[in-house]
Amino acid sequence: MKSLRLSDAYRSTAVALTALAICISCASQALAHNVTPGDAGYIQEIWGVHIIPFMYLGAKHMVTGYDHILFLLGVVFFLYRTRDVAVYVSIFAIGHSLTMLAGVWFGWGVNAHIVDAIIGLSVVYKALDNLGAYRRWFGFQPNTKAATLIFGLFHGTGLATKINDYQIAEDGLLPNLLAFNVGVEIGQILALTVILIVMGFWRKTPVFFQQAYTANVVVMSLGFMLTGFQITGYFVAS
Repeated sequence: MKSLRLSDAYRSTAVALTALAICISCASQALAHNVTPGDAGYIQEIWGVHIIPFMYLGAKHMVTGYDHILFLLGVVFFLYRTRDVAVYVSIFAIGHSLTMLAGVWFGWGVNAHIVDAIIGLSVVYKALDNLGAYRRWFGFQPNTKAATLIFGLFHGTGLATKINDYQIAEDGLLPNLLAFNVGVEIGQILALTVILIVMGFWRKTPVFFQQAYTANVVVMSLGFMLTGFQITGYFVAS
C-alpha cells in the first residue's frame, strides 16, 4: 500500500511538472524577458515621468517571466530559513537591478537571443546545483551566492536589451526606470510568496525528497529547452 501511495505521488508530480513543461514550450518568445506589443506601444508613446504605470509594467514582467520564476524556484528550493531566502533573493535583486538600470541608461547593445540562452543555462545550473552534481563531478561546491549574483546580472541584461529595442523616452527616463525596477521587486515578492507557500506545504509531505529529485530534473530540462529555443532563434534570425 505504501509503495502504491509513493507511485501515485510520483505520478501526480510528473503530470504537474510535465504540464508546466508543455505550457512553457508552447509559450511565445514574448513572455521571456520581453515586453508585450501593447506595453511596447505604450512605452513608445509616453513622455515624461509615469511612476505608477512603470511600476505596474515591472511587476507584470516579473510575474509573467517564467525564466525568472524557474530560477527563483531553484534558488529557494532547499532554503528553509526566512533569513537565507531574503539573502539570496536580495543578491539576485541587486544583480538584476544593476544591469537592467545600467543597460537601459547607457544603451548597451547585446544580442537578445544570446542573453536569453545564458538565462536558460542559469536555470540548468541551479537545478544541477540542487541535485548535488557539482560536488560529485568536481569534488567541491561552487559559491552559490556568487552564482546567484552573476546570473542576476544576466537576467537584468536580458530585460535591458528588450527595453532598449523600444527606445524609451529620455524625458523622465531615470524616474521611470527606478519605478519599473521597484515594480519588478514587487512582482518578485508576489511570485516568491506563492512559491514559498506551495513549497511549505510540499515539504511537509513524506515524499518531498523523493519528488525533489524529479522536480529538479524537470526544471533542468526546461532550462535546456529555453536555451535551445533561443539558440535556434539566433541562427534563424542571422
